Parts: sequence; structure tokens; C-alpha cells
Amino acid sequence: MRMAVLCLLAVATSAQLVPAVAQDAPHQQQAREIYERLISFRTAAGQGQVPVMARYIEETLQSGSIAPGDMVTLPHGESAGLLVRVPGTDAAARPILFSGHMDVVDARPEDWERAPFTLVEEDGYFFGRGTGDNKAGIAAMVSTLLRMAADGHRPGRTLLFAFIGDEETGMETTRLVAAHEWVRDAEYAINTDAGGGMVAEDGRPLMYLVQGAEKTYVTFRLSARNPGGHSSRPRPDNAIYDLAEALLRIRGYEFPVTSNALTRTMLGTLGRVLPGDAGPFLVRFAEDPNDAEAAAALRSDPYLAAELATTCVATMVEAGHAENALPQRAEALVNCRVFPGTSVADVHGSLVGVLANPDLSLEVTNEPIESPVSEPREDVMAAIARSIHARYPGLPITPYMESGGTDGLVYRNAGIPTWASSGIFMKDSDMFFHGLNERIPVAAFYEVLDHIHSLAVELGGL
Repeated sequence: MRMAVLCLLAVATSAQLVPAVAQDAPHQQQAREIYERLISFRTAAGQGQVPVMARYIEETLQSGSIAPGDMVTLPHGESAGLLVRVPGTDAAARPILFSGHMDVVDARPEDWERAPFTLVEEDGYFFGRGTGDNKAGIAAMVSTLLRMAADGHRPGRTLLFAFIGDEETGMETTRLVAAHEWVRDAEYAINTDAGGGMVAEDGRPLMYLVQGAEKTYVTFRLSARNPGGHSSRPRPDNAIYDLAEALLRIRGYEFPVTSNALTRTMLGTLGRVLPGDAGPFLVRFAEDPNDAEAAAALRSDPYLAAELATTCVATMVEAGHAENALPQRAEALVNCRVFPGTSVADVHGSLVGVLANPDLSLEVTNEPIESPVSEPREDVMAAIARSIHARYPGLPITPYMESGGTDGLVYRNAGIPTWASSGIFMKDSDMFFHGLNERIPVAAFYEVLDHIHSLAVELGGL
């Protein structure tokens, strides 16, 4: 999951956290057992555990009366995706896709305070790699399928559930899912891997975010070359110095402020619930994105700045070949998150202009996916609102743009509008996805189960 989290400290809102839902219902106990099993699979790249986890899910669903003919495994290298179908009663209605990813960023047990691939419940939290990113969503999808099968109901339209095997790396199984004959005609997708509730440090909810757009992920390799020589005879031309000067130029460059209806809506909603200096500037920018003073004020916060423009930052450097030799090569990786509607080619051209050094090379290292914005859809937003307001009445709900990337990039690029709604409510200080001691509140896990189930029931037309 890559939920946009803004640094918000002392805030006030009329909504109050509701007591944790009961945790002794049969479906909750069942989902808790499934969740524990899911966490135990080390589904990081290179571990070969994704197909094993997919088989576990398939066997669990078969035991819950999901027909084998309604499940298909999509292998890819060491990974695999799993696609599950719940046939609808209306053959003319287009299907809806629910999606989540089984893989995780790896965790080294020696670095963690608790075993990362063992679910630990402690002090009101579930600890473990993938507890939030994204095995809570996977558990909720499995739970929803089992509950629907146990109830014996069929949706009005076909529901599809995609269990992705490599979202954290190449998203190749996502591409296989998007191209599958069951999915190609999907009307839209709900992604369980992003979106969620923003909670203040005092425990009060601020607002609920529904992801409807993502920045394009692209990495450039910036290279300087030089004949080199003996370090006892330094020369003005030096590959390391050339690279260093180039990186400082990139550091000092700000891409033009950019916005769309989705980002302005989100920033305006945030501004109305956020006290202090930032709130009025957020509202001003939402009302007038040409307000240079407001934009400058917001750019001082890295979280808010990410919502205002394309960003590029140096992330890795490698140079030289010997301590007693002038460097023949110096390279850096520059990672960019490109605002929707801006092309990678345009960003490349801007950086070349900023570098102003024809002797440097700048090459794309990955295969970036440029995806369109999924404008809010009334029935989807209404279903999400009903689910959230059942627990948090009156809480503001707004679409937003993800500064990171999820499988939604692939679906949108394939012509399937996608909105992400995880159902997770968390404080910023609890956000350790991809980091040490990942966790989510216990209450949040059980809320996710009901959130995904309620969306499937309502949007599927049971």
C-alpha cells in the first residue's frame, strides 16, 4: 500500500473514533486465522513463496465452496497471480474487479523487534510484514468470497477478485490479470492497496481518502564519463565533480506547480479540517491554483509538495574505481514521480535543460507506466461513503492522487478506471509500511473486513 500520509499533529474534528467492532463473529475469527497464515508466507521477491500463498488461498476458497472452474492461476517466473470469479445473474452487466497484492517488501528478521513473518497481536496492534501492505486487503477479499459463498447469494453483476503476485516489483502478474478474458471488459476496479482514513495523533479521524490517480514512477540514470588518470595529477575535469554539480542543479530545480480537479478537491477538503497556517493556504490553492503565495507556502512541506508537482530526487550514487585514480565514471539514480498528464519525455527534456551539460547522459532505467486520472464515480463514492459513515458519521470523504504507485497504474492504463479504498484508519506515527515493525491497529483490520465486504455487496448488486 502507498497511502498518502500528511504530517498532521494537533487537529480538531467533530467525528470521533468509534469503539472497536466485536471480534468474535464467526467470519471475524475465520479471517483472523487466514490473516495469520498469510503473514507467515515470506512473499518477497526471490523467496518463491507467492505461488505457495496463492495455492493456500485457492484451497481455502475451494473448502468454502468456490468452484475450481471459477479460479485461475496466472504463473509468471517465480511469482503468480490468482483470479477468482463470482458469476453474476445479469449476463449483460459488465464485471467489477477487486484487487490486492500478495507480495511484500522483504524484511530481515535480525533487524526486527518481533519475527516479521509471524503475526503478533500486542498493545492493540497486529505486527508483521504485510499486515497493512497488503495482506489485510488480501484477507478481506478472501473473507468476502467465503461470506458470499456461505450466504448462498449471487451478485447481480459478476465480481472478480485479483490476487497479484508482484506489485512491489514488476507488476507483471497485474498485466496478466488486466489482459485476461474475464477482466478485459471490467467496468471498473476497486483496489484494496491504497486510500484510507487519516487519523490525528490524538486518535480522532480527519478525513477519508479514495485514491483516483497516481504519479508515474520513473528512474533516470545520470552518468558522467572521463578518461581518468593518476590521482597525483588532478585536473579540472572530473567525473565526480561533474556529477555532483549536476545533482545540485536537480536539487535546486522545482517543476511547475500542477493540479487537476481531483487534487484541488483533496487539498481543499484537507484545508477545511486542518487548523494553523497550512489550512488557509490549502483552501486558497484549491480555489485558485495560480495563487503563487499559497503554492510556495505549501511547497515547504514535503508531503504537500508531492501533491503540487512532479518531483525528482537523487537516490543512489556510484563512482570511481580506485582511491589513487581519477574517476573514469560517476553515476547516480534520480527517481521521479511524474504528475498525471505530464509525459516522461517532457520530464526528461526538463532535466536535460536543467543539467545544461551535453557531456552528461540521462537514460530511463525502467518501463514507466503513464496512467490517466479516474474521475470520481457517483455510485462508487456513494458506496464508500455509506460504508465509512456507518462507523464515522459525517467524516469528510475525498478523492486524492497517490504520490507513489500501485497496481492501479496498470488497470487505468488498460482502460479500467480504478479507485483505491483500503478501509484502514491509521495515525501517521503508526505508518511503517516497507519499514521495520510494520503494524496496523487491530480494530482497523476488522473494519477492513466489513468495508470490502460491504463494497462487494452494494456495488455487485446482491
